[in-house]
Amino acid sequence: MSANTPPDNSSTPTQQRLQMADIARLAGVSTSTVSRALAGSKLVNEETRTRIMELARSLKYTINIGAQNLRLKQNRTIGVVIPYDSATRQHLSDPFFLSMLGSLADALTEQGFDMLVSRVDAEELDAAAAPFDTGRVSGIVLIGQWRHHDQLNQLAARHVPIVVWGAQLPQQLYCTVGGDNVSGGDLAATHLLQQGRQRIAFFGDINLPEVALRYEGYCRALQRAGLAVDPALQVSVAFLPDSGRQAVQELMRRDVRFDAIFAGSDLLAMTAINTLRTLGLDVPRQIAVVGYDDIELSSYFHPPLSTIRQPIRAAGRALVAALLELIEGRPAPSMQLPTQLMVRESSNCV
Repeated sequence: MSANTPPDNSSTPTQQRLQMADIARLAGVSTSTVSRALAGSKLVNEETRTRIMELARSLKYTINIGAQNLRLKQNRTIGVVIPYDSATRQHLSDPFFLSMLGSLADALTEQGFDMLVSRVDAEELDAAAAPFDTGRVSGIVLIGQWRHHDQLNQLAARHVPIVVWGAQLPQQLYCTVGGDNVSGGDLAATHLLQQGRQRIAFFGDINLPEVALRYEGYCRALQRAGLAVDPALQVSVAFLPDSGRQAVQELMRRDVRFDAIFAGSDLLAMTAINTLRTLGLDVPRQIAVVGYDDIELSSYFHPPLSTIRQPIRAAGRALVAALLELIEGRPAPSMQLPTQLMVRESSNCV
């Protein structure tokens, strides 16, 4: 099976009846009660419905509630799930999340759908399917893969209609839509090299798939320029407002020379610039800085922030279009959208 080929979601009516009978026997209820519970009927009490859903998951029972409801015009709601890291608690007020939510809301409204927003622990991404399993939504858009590619593959294997904003990874069964992170990292580092910078620091958690690809592009640009990649210039920090300050302080603690910073998000870049300013370092004359995402604030920051633009508006439409294909039982190949370098004063001394 190729990385972009969705799993076969066919099952015969006989197989479904057998599985439903198994669930009914284990739950001690009738098959009609199981059917109602799986469809999210309020005629079944919450305790019984929860027990039935857990048994269905354990038996890998699949019924495309979303497609059924869509055909019956009963459910015009899409779930948008934003994972959170329990260690960092990255907030929903993060400008990138807000921009993505706005883009998805616009795209869903165009298609006549409502949006249900929820959060799940990034360590338990399989919980993202709960709104679909209970029939509250027809499908799921998940913002970010975090570190649990395997859990997302399991959701795809049990035919949950889910599309993920993130990177394309090996042995991937689920559909992703994402920016070209390798190209974005390459563009940022190449631009800084063209500005005469030789010691470019990288800020971001390279254990996250998208950040790892940005770092890969950064390394590729350095190597193409004949420069060695110095691990001392890579600082792993979370996407939190204060992390830019922490990363700059870590570079100072390491006592390594640097003349530029490529930050894995605009917020990291902005707090890094503010920290450099408190240390008496001029941006961009002494330290050039490039961010990632091109959030709206980046062009109004002082100095205006050079950054890699993520195609947020196109992303919302692409995520929704792919998900509607899956809900209707059709394949949805993964898609990679182009990124663009936006040169502003934070990196440009000319």
